[in-house]
Amino acid sequence: MLGINGGELLVLLLVAALVIGPERLPSYAEQFAGWVRRLRDVVRDTRRRVDDELGDAARDVDWAALDPRRYDPRRIVREALMEDVGTSAPPRAAARAAAATGGTAARPAGAWTGPAPFDDEAT
Repeated sequence: MLGINGGELLVLLLVAALVIGPERLPSYAEQFAGWVRRLRDVVRDTRRRVDDELGDAARDVDWAALDPRRYDPRRIVREALMEDVGTSAPPRAAARAAAATGGTAARPAGAWTGPAPFDDEAT
């Protein structure tokens, strides 16, 4: 919770109780509880509205695939290249297979055969 462990939270609550004082502490606790309730209601209403507006499309989303911790640029580029080439073998495996057969392996449809394109204005 915000990078605060239990001991630190206890110290913060104790300092807050001493600074606020016993007279005003109950009213501040009520205000804080009201804010938490309102925040919980806002989150619940937002979830309900998103579900209502997106319908079945929101239920079919694979949220695990959109997790930023799983972001791997190499995988994304590899998948994009596989879509263009239409082959299921990774490029390195295809290159190894071509080298093993003496470079006579059939190229997949749409494979680039010339030198790599170079754009001197892109650098």
